[in-house]
Amino acid sequence: MPDSSEALAASLRALSGFLVGEETPREALLRIARLGEAAVPGAAATGLTLVSDGRPQTAVFTVEKAPEVDQLQYDEGDGPCLTSYREGAVVRIDSTRTDPRWPTFAARAAEHGVLSSLSVPLVVEDRSLGALNFYGEAEGAFTADDEQVGSGFAAQAAIVVANAQAYWGARERSLNLDEAMRSRAVIEQAKGIIMARTGASAEAAFNVLVRASQRENRKLRTIAAELVERAQQPGSPLPEDAEPG
Repeated sequence: MPDSSEALAASLRALSGFLVGEETPREALLRIARLGEAAVPGAAATGLTLVSDGRPQTAVFTVEKAPEVDQLQYDEGDGPCLTSYREGAVVRIDSTRTDPRWPTFAARAAEHGVLSSLSVPLVVEDRSLGALNFYGEAEGAFTADDEQVGSGFAAQAAIVVANAQAYWGARERSLNLDEAMRSRAVIEQAKGIIMARTGASAEAAFNVLVRASQRENRKLRTIAAELVERAQQPGSPLPEDAEPG
């Protein structure tokens, strides 16, 4: 078995070749969690917690018990993971049977077969994104060396996570903008058809589309697109309240 420095080096090499645009957000985060787990051999399960608008969520996990144990902390509003995130510090529990800091969490974690844990923060430029949580099935599964390894990995992983969030956020905004522009174009076409056929003003034509959307409980863009498509057929009807002016 490779020593801790070799395991960390291998995971960091894999992390350095990360191209966030080649994978979905979940695939990218899951790969990070698995690389972290490979660097910390005592981990039997790993969860990656991200916090958005103050709400923590387990974004990915390597074993089913990880999100269950994470959720114990979310329900309590406290625990090693949330403390690591809030304080930007490594938090280690050598035994959930004896650690006094979070007794409710510790007792329930032990019931899930988690007897030790190591939480390391994901921090970029003094901004905490969340935490990586490693769970052990034995007491004392993690050492001071594991703390250093986990911290070293998390420091680089946080940069990848931040880059992935920025990339996918920008991509989503671009797609939304593109969709908005297409929607506007088809709505303008539909307005033009109503104006040409009825002599209505631009405002009145738009209101016809709005009323049809509300009446049928469908998106305005859908109503407009259907009208544009029907307009290519001779004698096609307009929305029922589009009367000639």
